[in-house]
Formats: sequence, structure tokens, C-alpha cells
Amino acid sequence: MFNLPLRRVLLFSLLLTCDAAAQVLSDQKTSDYFGNNLSLDAVQTAQWQSNIFLIGSRNPHLTDVQSPSGSVSKLDLNAPGKARHEYEQGYRLLMGHDSQGAVDHLTKSIELYPKYFAAHNALGSAYLSLGKNELARGEFSQAIALDDHLPNSYLNLGCAELSLQQYPAAEESLRKASTMAPLDVELQLALTYGEFVNHNYSAVLATARHVHAQKHEGAALVHFFAAGAWEAQGNYSEAQHEMEILLQEDPKSGSSGQFHQILEQIKAEQVPRAEAMLHPPQKAAIPSSGPTEPTGEESARHGQLILQEQKEERQIAEAKAAPESICRECSKAGSEESVVATGYDTGMEQPGSKNPGATFRVTVDEVGIFFAATDLGKSVTNLAASDIKIRDNSQPPEAILGFRSESQLPLRLGLVIDTSDSVTDRFKFEQAAATKFLQEVMVDKDDLAFVVGVNNSVLLVQDFTADQTMSSHALNQLAPGGGTALWDGVAFAADKLATRAETQPVARILVVISDGEDNSSSTTLKQAITRAQNGEVGVYTVSTREGLEEEPGAVVGDDALRTLSELTGGSAFMPGSVRRLDTSLADLQQVIRGRYLVSYKPATFRRDGRYRTINIEAQKDGRKLKVFARKGYYASAAQASPIDR
Repeated sequence: MFNLPLRRVLLFSLLLTCDAAAQVLSDQKTSDYFGNNLSLDAVQTAQWQSNIFLIGSRNPHLTDVQSPSGSVSKLDLNAPGKARHEYEQGYRLLMGHDSQGAVDHLTKSIELYPKYFAAHNALGSAYLSLGKNELARGEFSQAIALDDHLPNSYLNLGCAELSLQQYPAAEESLRKASTMAPLDVELQLALTYGEFVNHNYSAVLATARHVHAQKHEGAALVHFFAAGAWEAQGNYSEAQHEMEILLQEDPKSGSSGQFHQILEQIKAEQVPRAEAMLHPPQKAAIPSSGPTEPTGEESARHGQLILQEQKEERQIAEAKAAPESICRECSKAGSEESVVATGYDTGMEQPGSKNPGATFRVTVDEVGIFFAATDLGKSVTNLAASDIKIRDNSQPPEAILGFRSESQLPLRLGLVIDTSDSVTDRFKFEQAAATKFLQEVMVDKDDLAFVVGVNNSVLLVQDFTADQTMSSHALNQLAPGGGTALWDGVAFAADKLATRAETQPVARILVVISDGEDNSSSTTLKQAITRAQNGEVGVYTVSTREGLEEEPGAVVGDDALRTLSELTGGSAFMPGSVRRLDTSLADLQQVIRGRYLVSYKPATFRRDGRYRTINIEAQKDGRKLKVFARKGYYASAAQASPIDR
């Protein structure tokens, strides 16, 4: 019997909302095979709380959306003092596992302020711990009705629906949570379980593959579900393979002995097996003491900022360093990162062509590059091919094959907006300016945009849409709080732009509104830049830093934003005041619509994996223009097939 209780699974990843849900769901049956009483080491060591989404835990294993900053609702900022006091009382009782006492205070808090998002989530958790699952589901649903853009509410709701054995609804709720926080592998682990208990085995395998393709430390258990999905479909060889991966990724698990036993049984019994039941889990010891205040908080905070600044300075230096002369990865056939000058249908106007809409095929020996030009800070939108000069490895190209204004292309725009603590004082200005910007830049019926909020986690609050109302709604639901995983957000958004299937050439633009300070990313600045470069995504940054801020990291943050833009062919805007964001975003709008796509055949081109520099100069009416473009590319040694972009 593949009977891994939900309590153990979600405790392993620390995703479970409360003890009662764990107890109710520990009896749920899953698949059909593994008959061992697992005792996952996470069950023995986890220090978890009644509501991990609202309580400020210092547990390093919590997911990003479980941190307090992962549940900040704009509505909660308007809660009156008495309601806040009642909520805090209930909060502390919830920490001490006095669920009934927490219900009393949280109910009063909601009576005083019915739109208290955090209080509804906390009250739902208290009800769930008391076994009042329908009431819990009602509170989580009310939280979603109040603010539908935060993943933790959907995760809470999914937990309540699992406790009610409403598996299709639970899977859908967990999927929404995972979609909103697409980089959170622990959420994807919870989704895998929801898919599994709903017998959606193909979805289990797809999610497991997606998790495995990412950095997924702490989520190796996804292979356990994948093994169960294969076993449920009678494919024991694949089930064996998944168990082998699980043991490779988590060899020191306290349950490795049981995992080995399961693996040996699969090897020995490649035939259908009778069901076997897992014994109920031992209840994890729950610490009753609440969090203690850190000592020397101010000095520790200052030291943390200094270390953060030094780390970011190192990353900027790494990004600015001269590229290696030879790409180490370019000799690997099929390496996506090594293939820079790949071909695609551009639909560009070819010089001398009688058909301005003629489409041509770029081969692997031809280069297409986007660039923008400005004159005294103003975008130049009337350039012709004769106005530019290109040097590839210091040599003029053998031929210019195409030249086209990007204003003629449908726009694919990603907007990444910083929602961390560091922008709290100016966040309302950011929201208003960003909303106005989207309304003015998304003018064509074929234009599409998505919105990503970044604090400790990366939240996709609005997927690709042409509906400005939906994008504006998503922006206005954001609230500041927590750290900043900015480079994670940039890399995710660049990948999203680059991998979207298109039937025609499009302009891929990423706009980042932030102070440039990053303290939570697993991705480095250089890696984020590389992801944007590989996807031919131009990154345009707008700093929200105020004037002459002396906070550690302020100047470094601006430098990081400039580096990100310059190395991806975009440009950086430094308004110096949040009240001048509108002006900078208006200038940015003009630049975005003033980009060009030029294609050329390099002289003496060899696919030898060497780095080739690019320099573009532009003049108009005798005036030299400032050009924003990539600085170079690696000539891939791997033979690439032309692809459509």
C-alpha cells in the first residue's frame, strides 16, 4: 500500500497548516503498494506552528509563502488598533496551541474589522485544529474573497478540503497556490500530493518532472509520489527508477531504511501486489513556547545589511567581468545556453526588398540583435538601416539581412515589481505609476503582459493577458513586506517571456521596478542576466531609490540595476524620487516602442565557441546617438537547427 499519510508528507516539507488537519489526513489512503511504517526524520525534528503562514517563525525550512511577508494583504494595513490588538492576542494563543482561546480573540478582531485578511486565515487555522473543518474552509474562502492574489490562502483552503476529502477541489486550490508562487518547490510538493490523492497520476508525474528540473533541496519526496503514480498504473520499472532517485537525492533521510525496503520489494515483485496499510504515524512533539525576541537586533540588522551589500558588490563585479574567451558549455550539442545566434523567422523588412513584409530564414551563421537609440535622452524612432554601423569582432558584417522597427511587433511585456520591506514608504507611488504605465504601453490588441511581485518569494499575480483591468487589479492587490528575491524574479520572468510559444515575431521586454537590493535569491545577478540574454529579453530597470539615501546597499542597488540593463541591451532609469516615477516610465514607454531588430551575416564566422563582441553605432542627421544593445555573444560550436521565435 502506497499509504504515506499527508501529515508526514506535509510536515516533511513543513507545508501543513495545523495539527488537526495533520491528524485528520493521516488516515488518508494513497495508492496501492508500499507497506512500511515510515518515520520521516522531519516528523521527529520539525518545529512547526498552528499557522505557519501568519506566525513569524525563524525556522529556516519554511517555504517563502509561509513567511509573514508571504501573507501581507493590502487590506490589513487599514485594520484599526482594537482589531489589531485582538488579532495579536489570538496570534499568541495560536502560537501556544490554545486554539479555542485563539478563536475567541480572532472572532472579535473580525467583528471589529470584517476585512481583516490575516485574521480570517488565522481563524480558519484555529477551526481546523479543533476539527471544525467546514468552518475552517469558510474562513479560508472568505480570505480569498477579500484578497485573491496570495498563495497562502489557497494552500490553507487546499488543506481544509483535503481534511474534508474533497480531493478535486483540494487539487485545484493547491494548483492555484503553486501557480502564484511558481518557484516554491515545497508548494509543488504539496500539489503533487493533492494530485496523487485525487488519482490524477499523469499530473503527479508532470509536476514531479517539473520539480526535479529545478533546485529542489528538501523536496526529494516528490519522487516518492511519482513512484506511487507509476505503481498505480502498473509500471513497476519506472516506480523503481523514482525510488532510486529519491535515495540518491536524500540518502541520509531517517526513512532511508524503509525506502530501501520498498525498493527491494519493487525489484523482487514486478507483479501486482495486494494492498498493505501503513501504521498511523507517531505524533510529533510540538514545542509550546513562543518565539523570543532576538538580542542585539539593531546591530545584527546593520551587520546583515553590510554583508548583503558586500555580496551584491561581488555579484555586480562578476556580472561586469570580461566574458571568458571560449564558452565552456558551447561544445555540448543541444546546449540552450551555448546557442546564441540561433535562427528564427523574423518577418523583417530586407534591405532592397520589394515586399516589406517578406519573411526570411536566419541560419546558425547569422545574428539577430535588438537595440535602441536615443538622442539627448529621447528615443529615436525613425532610423533606417543606412543610419547604423555594426562591428562584429571589430569587422563589418558580410551583409545586413534585415532591419525592422520593433514598434511594428506585438509586445510581450513582463513587469517585475519589488514588494519588499525596503520599498514600503514609496510602494503606493510604485503601484500607481506602474498601473498608469501598463495602461499607456499596452495599446495594441495583440499586446500581452504579466505581473510578478517579488519579496521573499516570486509571485505570479497575473499571467499573460491583454486585459488592462486584470493587470491593474493584480498590481493594486500587492502589499509590501519581507525580503527581496529580485534576481530570482528577473530570471523567472525572463524565462517566461523567452519560452512562450509564438506564431509570429514579438518584442520581448522585461520592466523591473525596484531599489535593486537583493537579499533572498538563490539566483545570482550574473545568472539572471544570462537567462535574459539567452532569451533575447531586453531588461529595463527603474530605480525607486529616494535621492541621497545613505542606507547600506542604496548606491550598490542602483549599480546592480544599471548592470542588469546594460548587459541585456536595455536601459536604466534613475528618477531620484518616487514622485518622478511617472516621468521615467513615460520615457521608458517611448524607448520600448523605439527598439529595432537588425539581422546580419558576420564576416569570417566560425562556430568555435569563442566570444564575439558586438558594437553598434548610429547617427541621424549628423548627430551621434546613444545605442543600447548587447555587447556580444558566443559563436556556438554546436550545430543548431533553425527555430521559430
